[in-house]
Amino acid sequence: MIPEILTIGYQSCIVGSVISTLRDAGATLLLDIRAVPQSRKPGFSKRMLGAAAEEAGMRYVHLRGLGTPKAGRDAVRHGDVDTMHRIFGEHMQSDPAQADLANALSLASGQRACLLCFERDHHDCHRAIVAGLMAGRTGMPVRHLVAEAV
Repeated sequence: MIPEILTIGYQSCIVGSVISTLRDAGATLLLDIRAVPQSRKPGFSKRMLGAAAEEAGMRYVHLRGLGTPKAGRDAVRHGDVDTMHRIFGEHMQSDPAQADLANALSLASGQRACLLCFERDHHDCHRAIVAGLMAGRTGMPVRHLVAEAV
């Protein structure tokens, strides 16, 4: 398989369809880049998602520093993606964000990594920004996966 950075959002999905999509894409590492790895959607809270990924043969790592600050999440909920991008861009200058970006790059080296967050459309999600930063440093292309919706 060609080395690439994968991304996926779980909005409108069940955990089984996300795991199946990751497995079909050859992912071996799931990088959860939510600031708060909790979800009202069954199976997507940190412990359960990690267990499902590991059961499917993938390593799971949560990188809190790559999550969107609350103000950015609120902006997306109100349809203001531009504000989220600005807030997230500022956040990425912080030490925790830079440390977790370096960690993501290190972890993804030699593995087929997928960045996970909530929004189904990568245009509305900070994971596209993180993937772009990783691609800029590695030269790897980015592929945005879409799991089957329910």
